[in-house]
Amino acid sequence: MLEAASFVRFLAAEGVDFFTGVPDSLLKAFCAHLAREVLPSRHWIAANEGNAVALAAGHYLASGRPALVYMQNSGEGNAVNPLCSLADEDVYGIPMVLLVGWRGEPGGKPDEPQHAKQGKVTCSLLDTLSVPWTVLPDDEAAAEAAVRETVQKAKALSRPVALVVRAGTFATSEPAPALVPDRPVMNREEAIRTILASLPEEAAVVGTTGHVSREIYEARDAAGLYHDRDFLTVGSMGHASSIALGIALEKPLRPVVCLDGDGAALMHMGSLAVIGTSGAGNLLHVVLNNGAHGSVGGQPTVGFRIDLAAIAEACGYRVQKVAGLGELAFAIASWKGGSRPGFIEVPVGVEARKGLGRPRTSPQDNRDSFMHFLAKR
Repeated sequence: MLEAASFVRFLAAEGVDFFTGVPDSLLKAFCAHLAREVLPSRHWIAANEGNAVALAAGHYLASGRPALVYMQNSGEGNAVNPLCSLADEDVYGIPMVLLVGWRGEPGGKPDEPQHAKQGKVTCSLLDTLSVPWTVLPDDEAAAEAAVRETVQKAKALSRPVALVVRAGTFATSEPAPALVPDRPVMNREEAIRTILASLPEEAAVVGTTGHVSREIYEARDAAGLYHDRDFLTVGSMGHASSIALGIALEKPLRPVVCLDGDGAALMHMGSLAVIGTSGAGNLLHVVLNNGAHGSVGGQPTVGFRIDLAAIAEACGYRVQKVAGLGELAFAIASWKGGSRPGFIEVPVGVEARKGLGRPRTSPQDNRDSFMHFLAKR
């Protein structure tokens, strides 16, 4: 396996010492190394992958040196626009290295259902974007040669060039420094169970990707309830709140609750403005803020460094703040629809329970049972 420290050293030898991106579980060891060993001014965790491409472009314009942009392959979609309309050689011609985690690789280790399609199209999408790519070897000598060739190609062609990372390429390493919350927090799983138990039976729930949807599923199991009230957004990070808005607008008499994460809310924060001004008073947007990308390694977001509730209020939401499970239960149970969507920020810890299960139903089964539930009213 390839040591992350060696990989970073190979990049530095080619003049690449600026890093930005969105964390991925396949790149966990690499991201942890950046957090431990690279100066914060040289490593920026972006809100989404398109932001990271633009940040890398700015770095190149100011320094004349390529940056490295890391992402899960699902992030290719967020990066398409700036890759085509900014970095491409037919436009500005900005060299950079893309490091892409290949989740759902065909024939590889079984993965989550949301990665099935993305795994199939990871490399063909890079081909469509005219981004040259190679699979990063896990042998150090071969990896060094691949890094050298990739950086030199990016410079020669004045364009992005990608290294695609298979599962198990990077050796495991010490985790990144633990996130220390700067405020009192609740246990996220307990918070989710409190929310679900406090909602009326007719409420439709949309869960964001990652641990949140898995914990919703297990909470229903623990309560002996069926899962038809919940739409579990296993992929499409950052879009659960917009899915919830689409439901709320079509079903104005039904309470609709989005259980979101801070990383997801930040990834497409513009949706807050659309939702806040929508007039969908039957929509409650709950952000479970742990200040981290908890599902892929715990790398920090800026969730604890900004005031999400104030941003939501400025966007038009009716905002409530809670400081404990009792306040949370009361806020959920007393929530009534009005002329504006509601917003509650719930500060939670980053830890997830060991042995946390995964939904046992397929996304298509989830869709069908949820639509049947919605059709009742």
